Parts: sequence; structure tokens; C-alpha cells
Amino acid sequence: MKFETKAIRLQHKRTQEQEHSTPIFPTSSFVFDDAQQMAAIFAGEQEGNIYSRFSNPNLKELEQKMASLEGVERAVVTASGMAAVFSSIMAFLSAGEHIIASRALFGSSISIFNNWLPKWGIYCTWVDPNNIEDWEKEILSTTKMIFVETPSNPGLDIIDLEKVGALAKKHDLLFVVDNCFATPYLQQPARFGADIITHSATKFIDGQGRVLGGIVCGNNELMDAVYRFGRNTGPSLSPFNAWILSKSLETLAVRMDRHCANALTLAKALQDHPAISKVNYPFLESHPAHAIAKRQMKQGGGVVTFELKGGLSAGQNFLNRLNLISLSTNLGDTRTIATHPASTSHAKVNKEDCLAVGITDGLIRVSVGLEHVDDLLEDIQQALD
Repeated sequence: MKFETKAIRLQHKRTQEQEHSTPIFPTSSFVFDDAQQMAAIFAGEQEGNIYSRFSNPNLKELEQKMASLEGVERAVVTASGMAAVFSSIMAFLSAGEHIIASRALFGSSISIFNNWLPKWGIYCTWVDPNNIEDWEKEILSTTKMIFVETPSNPGLDIIDLEKVGALAKKHDLLFVVDNCFATPYLQQPARFGADIITHSATKFIDGQGRVLGGIVCGNNELMDAVYRFGRNTGPSLSPFNAWILSKSLETLAVRMDRHCANALTLAKALQDHPAISKVNYPFLESHPAHAIAKRQMKQGGGVVTFELKGGLSAGQNFLNRLNLISLSTNLGDTRTIATHPASTSHAKVNKEDCLAVGITDGLIRVSVGLEHVDDLLEDIQQALD
């Protein structure tokens, strides 16, 4: 089956009611026919649900869909994207071990690496996302993992997944890719050597700003470790949220086509505006990694960033003048959203580190929605003027 068909047709088996759409299973626990069946399910000798903290039909359907769409064996769902990121690290690393991470990461991911992992004796070396040739010299005897995000939030850095995958394989390192911005429709990191793929399903996978959710994808052995970590620590996704996200996957392809088309039109239209010093979008020829993006992504994604002349005050004035576009720190919604990363998602990140990945005081991030692109352009033009 093709991507669009799998996203719609992979479903949990029907109940005796023969429903066409999978129902929601809002239950905390499940019953067993007898003591022998209970023992067999707990032992993993027989399939069955036990407790919704780690086992529920709605969770299973979402996991099966996401694994299939990413082209891997298994997926594990979590309560949020950050729970997915944290689980993908803590299920595998121990005190004394080391991570190499791209500098171009979401602000909360940076906080985990800088502020929380050192409490457990796990340390990180930051590397330039645009200079992979230098990464090898940062590998230590204790290095266990390489962690990247591409396209990155919010700088839209593009990392050559094939090159990093080869490096990770050469040194027997786990290669983790945050695939939130691309979604499995635009990019499947496993094709380029990624071992683990994480998602904030809150973003484009939900697509309508309704629920939180996270997903970790990989092979059976790795996902068993993630599952056991989640089973015992409890970053659980609710059956309702899993049901919403599974239904949302049915429209992911058509939504992403529109997000990408609108974003590319917007990026091209803003390139020559006198108030803007730079427009950043992976499928613009001016993007420094345009060729890599074209090689590993189907389309350029639904996020555009641009840098306003005039810094902080120009950025805030622009946001205050928008009439149609929403001000929010979320993204991936049907509604177009604008935000100012330097004063929101990356406000607590060292300014030097922000500048190293292109987050200036005048940077605006626009998550381009599904409205008519002419209306979006009109709102942005009047705010700039």
C-alpha cells in the first residue's frame, strides 16, 4: 500500500459491533478470561491488553500506523513530543556516557542536554549542524549516541542524514533523528541510517492544535527498551489523544501538500521585501542546504522563517500588527501561526548559542497553515508596511 492508503486503512481490528471507524477505549484496565490467560499476557506469551498506562487498543493502532509510515518495525507513543525525546535518550544511556548533538535543536531539547542529563552523569558535546566533517573528532570512547533535528526548529537547518548515518554506523553509535517538522510523509530518516525517530505528534500529525502526543519509532529491540522505560516511568498517552492522532494521520498527506505549497509561495514572495534581510526555507534555492533538502525530503515543509531588519523591536512590532495570523508558540496547525523565537522558545538559551544557529532578535518563525495563501500574504504585507 502507498503512504496515503496505509495512513487510512491500517486500523485496530473491529469489535463485534462491526464499526467502520475505530472506537475510543477509555478504560484504565482490562479483564481476563481466567488466571492462565492473565499469566500468559503478563509473561508476553499471548497478545492482550493489561493496563492503559502502557497498553490500549487506541495506542496500538497509532503505533502500528506510525511504524509503517516511517518504514520501521515498531513505534511507542508518549504523552508529548518532549516525553518522546526524553524516552529516546534515557532508555539507552547510563551515567558516564556521552552524546553528540547538533546545536540546532528545539529549546526544550537543549535544556534536557544542558541542565538535566548532567545530573545523571550524562554529558553532551554540541556540534555545528552545517559542518559534519568535524563531528568525528568529537567522538569519545564513552560516546553512545548522535542526536539531530532536521529541519531544525526554528532555524530550518538541514542535516545530511546519509552522511551522519554513515558516521554513526562506522562508530557503532545510536543515531536519533527528531523528524517533527518533516513528518514521515516528507522524510523517512530510517532510509538514511537513523536508528530511532522521534516526533512531537502535537504538531503536524495532529494538525489542528487539539491534543498533545509524542512518538518514538525504530526496530523491535530498540523500541522494547523505550516501551519498558515508558511502562515503568509513565509518560502515557491517553486513549482519546491516541484516537485523535490516528484519525489525523488519515489526512496528513493532503494537509502537508497544502502546508508545503503555501509555505513555498510565501517564502518566494517575501524574498525581495525591503524590510526583510533574509528568508529561510529548505526548498528555496538560496537555502545553503537546498540540494540536501531536495535529496532527502519530498517537499520543503510547512515552516518559513525570515529575519527582519531592526532586530527585537521590529520583530515585536511586526507580530503586533498581524490581524489574521495567530500569535502562538505552537506549530503545524490548520491556522497560520507566527512567533518570535528569541523571546519565547529560545529565550533561556545562551545568546551566543542562539546566534550560532541563526536565531537573531529579528527572526520570525511562521508555521504556514491551510488558509488561502493570498490572505496570508496580504496580512504579512500590511504588517510589514
